Amino acid sequence: MLRRLGWLIGLNNKSGQAKKLPDAKPLLAKVQPAVMLDTVQEIAIYIHRFHNLDLFQQGWYQLKITMRWDDDEHDSIATPARVVQYEAPNFGSDDGYGVWRIDDTDNSFATQPFRIKYARQDVLLSIMVAFDLPLTENEGPSSSAVILKFELLYAHVLENGFEFQASPDGCPAAVHEFRIPPKALLGLHSYCPVYFDAFHAVLVDVSVHMSLLKAGSRKAATKVPSAPYTATDDVAGESIDGSTQVLDEGSSTDLKQVMLVKALLNARDTLLVELQKLGNAINQAVELNEFTSKMNDLKLFDTLLQANEVTADGEVSGQGKPQNGLEQVNGRSEFQSDRLLQNLSKEDIIKMFHLAGDQVLYLWNTFLNFHRDNKTQIFEFLRDAWAKDRRAEWSIWMVYSKVEMPHHYINGGFDESSHQIVHKRGSSLWKLTDDPAQIAAMRAELHRRSIAQMRINNRSIQDMQIFGDPSGIPIVIIERVMNAPRRTFSDNSYLRNLDIMDSATSHTGLSSEAGKRPSNTSAPQNGRDLKIVVFVHGFQGHHLDLRLVRNQWLLIDPKIEFLMSEVNEEKTSGDFREMGLRLAHEVISFVKKKMDKASRSGRLRDIKLSFVGHSIGNIIIRTALAESAMEPYLRFLHTYVSLSGPHLGYLYSSNSLFNSGLWLLKKLKGTQCIHQLTFTDDPDIRNTFFYKLCKQKTLENFKHIILLSSPQDGYVPYHSARIESCRAASMDYSKKGKAFLEMLNDCLDQIRAPTSEQRVFMRCDVNFDTSSYGRNLNTFIGRAAHIEFLESDLFARFIMWSFPDLFK
Repeated sequence: MLRRLGWLIGLNNKSGQAKKLPDAKPLLAKVQPAVMLDTVQEIAIYIHRFHNLDLFQQGWYQLKITMRWDDDEHDSIATPARVVQYEAPNFGSDDGYGVWRIDDTDNSFATQPFRIKYARQDVLLSIMVAFDLPLTENEGPSSSAVILKFELLYAHVLENGFEFQASPDGCPAAVHEFRIPPKALLGLHSYCPVYFDAFHAVLVDVSVHMSLLKAGSRKAATKVPSAPYTATDDVAGESIDGSTQVLDEGSSTDLKQVMLVKALLNARDTLLVELQKLGNAINQAVELNEFTSKMNDLKLFDTLLQANEVTADGEVSGQGKPQNGLEQVNGRSEFQSDRLLQNLSKEDIIKMFHLAGDQVLYLWNTFLNFHRDNKTQIFEFLRDAWAKDRRAEWSIWMVYSKVEMPHHYINGGFDESSHQIVHKRGSSLWKLTDDPAQIAAMRAELHRRSIAQMRINNRSIQDMQIFGDPSGIPIVIIERVMNAPRRTFSDNSYLRNLDIMDSATSHTGLSSEAGKRPSNTSAPQNGRDLKIVVFVHGFQGHHLDLRLVRNQWLLIDPKIEFLMSEVNEEKTSGDFREMGLRLAHEVISFVKKKMDKASRSGRLRDIKLSFVGHSIGNIIIRTALAESAMEPYLRFLHTYVSLSGPHLGYLYSSNSLFNSGLWLLKKLKGTQCIHQLTFTDDPDIRNTFFYKLCKQKTLENFKHIILLSSPQDGYVPYHSARIESCRAASMDYSKKGKAFLEMLNDCLDQIRAPTSEQRVFMRCDVNFDTSSYGRNLNTFIGRAAHIEFLESDLFARFIMWSFPDLFK
């Protein structure tokens, strides 16, 4: 090429002497290899614990992790870069097999296989694996998200019990994916619980840590410029080894390089802030003296920027910002003007790239060492922070409101004439279109449509079980009912004096202190709380029907003792009184056994007895609480969760097809509980089972009451599940209508007092995505939504994690 240049010089020199071309050095530099500034996205996965909540099968299990970009623009592949085993897994002699491995065929990481033998079994893994995702040349940060994939691999136990199948990877038992949005890639430290599915109820405690790192610089392939050289072309730059290189060719690429430097600086600032935050949270100092004294060289940035300061000072300093473009905010430096960086020389851009890259790498290694020394404390802090953020993140699918306890149908105790007058006044409040179930369904559907048009763009790791199809997730409308004072038997007042409240308390057969939660000051400070949750299935149900709700409760509070009631299995066609008595004896026996065990292990400070019922299981619970044998335990009642329970029976059921089914059950099979549900067990409605049950103080002693209903549920009347009035009742001036209002008043009075100052009363409407049901008989008669309470746990996850204090 030099000879060709000399020949060209000779042609242009008539005197035979060499003619010097102006600025020949830039032309030579123009054809030199360009320096490509490469970065890599590093994502570290810390696997703390594998917790078996409720796996159906014993055997060998293994976790497999892969990572990929969420688009087709990136050709780079995520590869496991390093693996650090913090501690040896807590396997027994025959509970572990082999070692962790990296598979080069799909660039995956797999943990050591471990054997699961029983439910609620913990396997501590304590391993960190870091994946590297190289970014495109001269690009950063990425505008694409990253998909993090967890697979649960299973192999059955062979006859000898010690061998593990060679390759179980072909058929993973379950998969759970997460999306890491672009905003998080510059730096994030987050808890990331892996919960596979209803048939593989496993919790894998994982934390995810990520940062953008410098991959170094290298020489790109030589490229002869197609445009003619001009004297204004200033393309010289300095590489690591000191040789003069071309940094780039086009202004658009210059902007990418500026953004790359900014991304590294942002990653550095994020790491520094997060390190200090983690250190303060766990009361452990992070060693950053070397960084502060040697590497955090802001003076160099000042020098580079001031030397190339733009002439338009008003554009920079006119906003009250430092003219060097750096502003100190909480120890962080932020560039205030892209133009300042764009006017730097290529040499300065390279210097800043390597300086920022070295700083990020130093801080990243500092974090990894700090994490290894304090893994448990950091993990617990991130898990607590995650739990606090659940209500805010899941508020997309939750609608909150506060309502007062209604008064217009509180008219029990009046004589017949005054009843009809007030009743007519109340009925006038209803319009023909005021069907609460239809209104609730329309409200949820409008909210679902708005979600379908929503662009979710947050910084948190997104669970693809939820964010994968946001419009298909249940909508939960939560009404926090503010307790009004108890009604009186006066026509004009709803206030009730203390004497009447004391009288109502003594009427239950309790002492003046019974049913009241002991204050924290009077309770013993040492000892433990015994927390028991009883789950009761519905009509022709199974004792494991509510296992998904139970599993979510266990995730909220692993220390609970739970009873999956079995005494009424295959016996739900009889009398509610018999079912309630059987449940009462079962609960008493279970509580006594747990009390004895707790007393032997230490001092028992308090007992919290909670109940969860589905469908008529709620009526069985209330009947059991009315039994005299349960009276000593009523003061321990804590939380009551009703999943579509017919608390007011089927007196005003609008589902004609379902009503026909009930009629057949009564006529052909003589099902006693159906007679009681439909108030046909006695000619006088005031002698029926349900009327008398509502007179019993079955709800009064609970500290928290949560009623879950669904307007799509055709099996249980909407108003009955919510314990509220309905249009048909408001227009019924007969004896039946008056009896219904008396039942309603009696139930609401229990909810109001005597502990209304402390009680939380919520109505939760759960609106499922019916588009996934298809058109079939179950959907038509409303059974699909009724059963969905048992087959889905997303609604329970939303409610429990949004109000964790109610379940602890």
